[in-house]
Amino acid sequence: MKEIFYDWGGANVWLFHAINDIHFAWLDNIMLFGTYLGVHTFFSFYLVLLTLIALFAVNRPAQDFSAYKTRVKRWMAVIAVFSLAYWLDGILLGTLKPLLDFPRPPLALPLDSVHIIGTAEYHHSLPSGHASFAMMVVASWWPVLTRWLRVAGVCFVVWVGVSRISLGAHFPADVLAGFILSLGVVLLVYFALQMVMRFQLKRDATFKQ
Repeated sequence: MKEIFYDWGGANVWLFHAINDIHFAWLDNIMLFGTYLGVHTFFSFYLVLLTLIALFAVNRPAQDFSAYKTRVKRWMAVIAVFSLAYWLDGILLGTLKPLLDFPRPPLALPLDSVHIIGTAEYHHSLPSGHASFAMMVVASWWPVLTRWLRVAGVCFVVWVGVSRISLGAHFPADVLAGFILSLGVVLLVYFALQMVMRFQLKRDATFKQ
């Protein structure tokens, strides 16, 4: 199973080297910055930023109460999904990483074949926490992003994911697993909140009758 879903018949290591072998000083700095932006401890910063944007977005003039209510509910839902997904994602990562305990590139491959930028890490490779967090941020914010911001968001997710490979911290399979994990978590939280809200509306309608 591992040979198929993780090693990809050797493609996982091949793709790792295709990315990790390319190094320039300016490129390394860009990748380091991408990894820096994908650190999960930045959650508070992103939450504050999202909340401030929401306050300005809902406070628009010349709108009727119905449009205002819809706008407020949309932004509140995004903030709720972002917060709950971060909490659930953290639990899953904290459980899966030590449970699976996949080796990182410096441990799985000959050390002289891996270009390491920054601090070398050796354990808990699957899934990538940075890639997971980047996907969680963009997927949670997706409903309120404009077309161009969605393009920027996709670029941000790819940037963070590629940076983990470029810096020698993760294999491509780790990054992909992080993407899939967080996307699944965000969708799960979103649909769960939708179900709760629909149940509440039905209950309120029943009480009014």
